[in-house]
Amino acid sequence: MENDIIVYDIETQESFQQVGSRDPKKLHISVMGMYSYNEMKYYSFTESELPSFFRRLEQCSFVVGFNNKGFDDQVISAYFPEMAKVASFDILEEVQRALGFRIKLDNIAQATLGTEKSGDGLQAIRLFAEGKMDELTSYCLDDVKITQKIYEYGKSNGMLKYMDLAGAKSVNVDFNRQPARIDSALNLSLF
Repeated sequence: MENDIIVYDIETQESFQQVGSRDPKKLHISVMGMYSYNEMKYYSFTESELPSFFRRLEQCSFVVGFNNKGFDDQVISAYFPEMAKVASFDILEEVQRALGFRIKLDNIAQATLGTEKSGDGLQAIRLFAEGKMDELTSYCLDDVKITQKIYEYGKSNGMLKYMDLAGAKSVNVDFNRQPARIDSALNLSLF
């Protein structure tokens, strides 16, 4: 949908250890979850359904994720090379810019929202291997919801909270900076 903001997260079928590489492009997507602000609705896509997600990227204003530039966008680019042209807001990148170090999504979720992630990436890989796609999709969409709520909190408050050994702390983060699309014309002719 035109001018949509998409919050998303992916889960992979295997770990770096299993593919024998630290290159995210070597990993395969098991499920992707997203939230559309225009539609106010959550969606999930299996690997075979990814072209439907890629079509949404053509007209979105930008995507929002957590460590998406360093991981999710890289995994997606193996399927969709045009991903590098999509404007992207990475919450982790903004927090790291402000603090000088990285923080886990769960540490931010606990302090900012009072909630926790429902699992971890290795658990997601196990669910995929066991064919438990409903549980895997639920886990992925839980991460999308947490990322969405953190993004909204940051936009409203100009800061996030995070947990460290001393307890909850806050960090000012610029959530009003709008990422720009690298090239306004995405070529989705493959889909």
